[in-house]
Amino acid sequence: MGKATFAAGCFWGVEEAFRKVKGVMSTSVGYAGGSFNNPTYEDVCSGRTGHAEAVEVEYDPSRVTYEDLLTVFWDNHDPTTLNRQGPDVGSQYRSAIFFHTLEQKAAAIASKENLQKSGRYKNPIATEITPASQFYRAEDYHQQYVEKRERGRHTKTG
Repeated sequence: MGKATFAAGCFWGVEEAFRKVKGVMSTSVGYAGGSFNNPTYEDVCSGRTGHAEAVEVEYDPSRVTYEDLLTVFWDNHDPTTLNRQGPDVGSQYRSAIFFHTLEQKAAAIASKENLQKSGRYKNPIATEITPASQFYRAEDYHQQYVEKRERGRHTKTG
């Protein structure tokens, strides 16, 4: 089983994108890259913990490669905006790849360089590539939020 951790803005939509990938066994949303123990959503939103909203992905490397996961990451946010994704502003919404192995680090750097050279973006890519540190799982109501919301829309009430 492989593990990958990505931050690409609000974690709800990012998690949903990874959940749809064949070979992804599980996802969890949470907080990574900060210096505060056991942060809550409110702590992270304050901007004082240094954490980013992140998604931890467990995957089967025989079914999906880390490079495939990097493609999903790049395709699901704007990596050129510093501490911002759409209307969400703050360091908790930064673009980051938290690598777990030296192989992941090398793959992340190569993919970032290739994407920058591709001309897809006119602005520089602001994504940080940093060692994975403690991942703190977010509160239960954040887990699989998009799926829960969709399910709720299709449930007849009354």
